Amino acid sequence: MPRPPDPAKRRDLLDRVREYMIRNGLADLSLRPLARSLGTSDRMLLYYFGSKERMVAEALALDERRPLLRARILLGPTDSPRNPAWLRRFMEETWRQLSAPDLRAALPLYLEVMTVSVLHPDRYGPFMRDVLTEWRGLLVSVFRDLGMAEARARTEADLLVDAFFGLLIAPLADGGWDRSDAAVHALLDRLEPGWHDT
Repeated sequence: MPRPPDPAKRRDLLDRVREYMIRNGLADLSLRPLARSLGTSDRMLLYYFGSKERMVAEALALDERRPLLRARILLGPTDSPRNPAWLRRFMEETWRQLSAPDLRAALPLYLEVMTVSVLHPDRYGPFMRDVLTEWRGLLVSVFRDLGMAEARARTEADLLVDAFFGLLIAPLADGGWDRSDAAVHALLDRLEPGWHDT
């Protein structure tokens, strides 16, 4: 009977695959050069992950959960009342964490995954849908806590998720992070007054 994969080694490989993808992207990702870079073999990667697509999706999911978990932690117990002003502070802190320099290195990879998921929905489309669904679900629950009806909560969540993703992608082309920061604050200036009318 074959020995089951070592979970610690699998996690270590996954972390290193993620770092490799951040440095090299997805366009020319091939198992043999990747395996050589990691000091292993393509057969070993297939043993641990089953397929290249599954390995990539797991490495991306591992990375994605870090900012999502940070946002969930911000939603934990708080002494502040959950009102529109609190929601604005939560969104400002979420933006600060999403656009932090330590996460920016991974953003080109996400842009590439988004593009591939549009051109080849069967490859990374499910991953991108899961990412967007999780972020939207998180914000829908926040808006419901403010007393919004379900349909409106979903619309407000869609607006924030889509705007934040767009504002994360735009400065990759020209480094305009200050402009994106200003745009986020301007967006929240316009949206917050409407959150009082629940």
